[in-house]
Amino acid sequence: MDVFSDADNLDVYVTGFLWILKLTLVGTLGAVVIGTLLAAFRVSPIPVLRGFGAAWVNIFRNTPLTLIVFFCYFGLYSTLGVVFSDDLELNNFWLGVVGLAVYTAAFVCEAIRSGINTVPPGQAEAARAIGMTFRQTLTMIVLPQAGRAVIAPLGSILIALCKNATIIGTIGLMESSNAMKELINSNGQAVFQIFFVFAGTFAVVLIPTGYGFGWLANKMAVKR
Repeated sequence: MDVFSDADNLDVYVTGFLWILKLTLVGTLGAVVIGTLLAAFRVSPIPVLRGFGAAWVNIFRNTPLTLIVFFCYFGLYSTLGVVFSDDLELNNFWLGVVGLAVYTAAFVCEAIRSGINTVPPGQAEAARAIGMTFRQTLTMIVLPQAGRAVIAPLGSILIALCKNATIIGTIGLMESSNAMKELINSNGQAVFQIFFVFAGTFAVVLIPTGYGFGWLANKMAVKR
């Protein structure tokens, strides 16, 4: 019997991947915003900001995501009482987004910083020579070129974030990994079918996404 011909099973499957999609989109937005700010800190002329950016990257890149997610749930929520929503599932979603964003931001920061390093120093020097501030030079001259240079690495980070989003199931959100576990528990005779459907869904979405970012990177590459 086809497990997914049952409406209830299909609903569990769809709901799981909808949560993954939401986690990926919102987590990516948060990671890009935080990561770009951290990259600006890391190239800032102010030592304190450079130190803060370096500390963030070194700490979060070397901390398992599972620990960060557990801290968001048991530390921020259970112990410190940080609540994003009265709805438990929605609250777990936002706790997961926080964990994904702060973790992934460290990788986004380093990708953008590597892009900044590809911009010829003479352009920043010329901008300063005509009176532009550091912020103006960074936002108007450097970051637009750096962003075009790191499309492919950022795409890889986005794909990794999408797969990492399954970890949020450990704090009770019914995303795809928990959905798969529920379906296997109730349909043990179809364990391989369930696995390949879930794995295949990730592959169908993420493989074209990877090729898409590669194509976009080639199209937007800065010609020097």
